[in-house]
Amino acid sequence: MESSILLNDTVIGVISLSTLLFQGTATLILLSRLLKGAMRRPPLKPQLPDPEMLGKVSVVVPTLNEAERITPCLQGLGQQSYEVREIIVVDSHSQDGTQELVKTARLHDPRFRLITDGPLPSGWVGRPWALHNGFLHSSPRSEWVLGIDADTQPQRGLVASLVKVAEEEGYDIVSLSPQFILKDAGEWWLQPALLMTLLYRFDSAGVREQSPDRVMANGQCFLSRRSVLDALEGYSCAASSFCDDVTLARDAAKQGFKVGFLDGKNLIRVRMYEGVKETWNEWGRSLDLKDATSPPQVWGDLILLLLTQALPLFLLIVFVSFWLAGNHFLSLELAIALNLILVIIRFALLFAVFPSYYKDKSSLVKSLLFWLSPFADPLAVLRIFLSSLQTPKQWRGRTYSHE
Repeated sequence: MESSILLNDTVIGVISLSTLLFQGTATLILLSRLLKGAMRRPPLKPQLPDPEMLGKVSVVVPTLNEAERITPCLQGLGQQSYEVREIIVVDSHSQDGTQELVKTARLHDPRFRLITDGPLPSGWVGRPWALHNGFLHSSPRSEWVLGIDADTQPQRGLVASLVKVAEEEGYDIVSLSPQFILKDAGEWWLQPALLMTLLYRFDSAGVREQSPDRVMANGQCFLSRRSVLDALEGYSCAASSFCDDVTLARDAAKQGFKVGFLDGKNLIRVRMYEGVKETWNEWGRSLDLKDATSPPQVWGDLILLLLTQALPLFLLIVFVSFWLAGNHFLSLELAIALNLILVIIRFALLFAVFPSYYKDKSSLVKSLLFWLSPFADPLAVLRIFLSSLQTPKQWRGRTYSHE
């Protein structure tokens, strides 16, 4: 009996010491990233354009069967002022009425222009191919090219604000984190956990001076100098990437261009996916960012997510049960304290990201599940693991062959 107890104490001691070693190291890395957020740039605010901004920006919107959600995007872009020279919608032969909606928008605003891209070349993913075509068809007189996704809702003053901050702070590329629109209860529970995997791995929006291999970007609202896209040969460097925004931004950063990722919750909203199933399937396919990241970095980030996001709540319960069973020794108590700190950090971060979610009367009750999203963390991290092991075969209505 005594030998059994000693064995159990030994096993528990080894587990708690191992936890302190590996989890403690991961926690220091996590804290080094989160603490940068205290000095990050405040969220951007809507701006009015200056006269010298006249016609500076060409907007490119890639579409494929977006009829059910593109109207708010078209309306929002139509509200932008004279800084927008043209709004090019690059449609990949939609069959649901998307093109008709764009043609109707053009009747009220001649800046709208509809083009269709050619057959998808081998080695290209649909989205960067459409953006590349839009860039090639845009006016060479525009100094900036702004990629906007069809599921976004641009707010008045978005483009002027983007151009101002880019020119005043010397950015060559700048993209925005949006304000998310969630509807289903399951989305309010799972989506924040998935979003948190990005915050744990990378600096938050508004943090300055990121190293090229840690740069973040969001293609839903992605502004680039035309001269930069010329130097990069358009979107060709991200042709085969399912996270083309991050791939292009990191490639630009490696070539010495200044890239910014800023908080745009006051400027643009997005309704990304319909329901928790689509959120799991579609967003989960790209969150690993493996197309823009070296394999060692991908797996290092996955280990960090496992140790600091997926396991702390579970380990806290397990270690406390050991302690209550009479195992009172220092390494176990320190492991309990460490996991308690990680759980507190996770719940505290909810307050930091809550403003990044759009709330209306219809979502007030469902949004309460947002505060329970830490319990979805193991699923979110599992989704990143699964995505890291797979190459997408379907993406936004297209099927891809990987022969």
